[in-house]
Amino acid sequence: MIDRIAGKFLISFLGDRVNADKYVIPDLKSILVIRPGGIGDAVLLLPAINTLKTTLPHINIDILCEKRNAGIFEFSDSVKNIFLYDRDFELFRCLRKRYDAVIDTEQWHRLSAIVAHIIKSPIKIGFDTNERRKLFTYKIPYNHEDYEVYSFLNLIKPLINISPQFNPNIPFINIKEVFPSNFLRDNTKKLVAIFPGATVIERKWGGDKYGMLAKALENRGYNIVILGSNADRKEAEKIKKHAQSSIDLTGKTSLKEVAVVLKYSSLLITADSGIMHIAYGIGTPTVSLFGSGIEKKWAPQGENHIILNKHLPCSPCTKFGYTPPCPNNFNCMNFISVDEVISASERILHKSG
Repeated sequence: MIDRIAGKFLISFLGDRVNADKYVIPDLKSILVIRPGGIGDAVLLLPAINTLKTTLPHINIDILCEKRNAGIFEFSDSVKNIFLYDRDFELFRCLRKRYDAVIDTEQWHRLSAIVAHIIKSPIKIGFDTNERRKLFTYKIPYNHEDYEVYSFLNLIKPLINISPQFNPNIPFINIKEVFPSNFLRDNTKKLVAIFPGATVIERKWGGDKYGMLAKALENRGYNIVILGSNADRKEAEKIKKHAQSSIDLTGKTSLKEVAVVLKYSSLLITADSGIMHIAYGIGTPTVSLFGSGIEKKWAPQGENHIILNKHLPCSPCTKFGYTPPCPNNFNCMNFISVDEVISASERILHKSG
């Protein structure tokens, strides 16, 4: 609401940027990439950041993000500085700097475009999705049918003069182990991670279903580890009632530690979530449950990933990060059966040996 009202009002007074065809790309030495929002978008932005650094190895890349997704950018050696939106002093420091180019990777909301406009830079790049386009030198089309990695890669095209490439079967997150664990090392081939959480209730499958799934996999000889934050503990308790031997790490791990667990796991089972994207970036196989989200845009790509989606007439319903209240009893998720998830999991686990 604040973004829609205040954002529109401010943009109407800021005026249009110079058209791109009248502007010359400077000799790039520094670039600011703006990424508000959650973990998933940040993960899928990493290939674009890494491509920028590989193509232009002499540049410095800074990130302006939020506390909740800042840890993702620590996975990339391409990033020099990380500034946080939600720390006033750090935002002020960022606003005082001068960059050769600013890339706003936000897909819809307007306030990040206003921040990009304020920062001293001759080149401003962002998505052409609403009136925010007025503030950009390069206005990049946005397609809901494109996998989000490719959407972000499109943002860097004006700066590198080549068409960036992406191989969905090559991991793009390198994990440096942060806590040694004999349990993880001794059970590499038998470890299955489950993340029962979701940012909105419309994406949740339910702790009891995950619990029945976990019990079935335990009976087949797999070790189960439950991932999540403090907010996911109730779901984890439901899983533990069914699968007593499962290891509950909810609320006990940092983002880096979650990544290490995923690195040692043979499989992650989850709904559409930020942890799903981390697993994909690391190269860990996934079984992901989709309903409200746009599968083409957000589901893991390439080999060793299975997406379960009922493709109901009412789904997908999420657009630009907003999921409307469900009038249909969450059928898109509830119609996915435990047996279907067990079968998909076994296909991947048998394939990996």
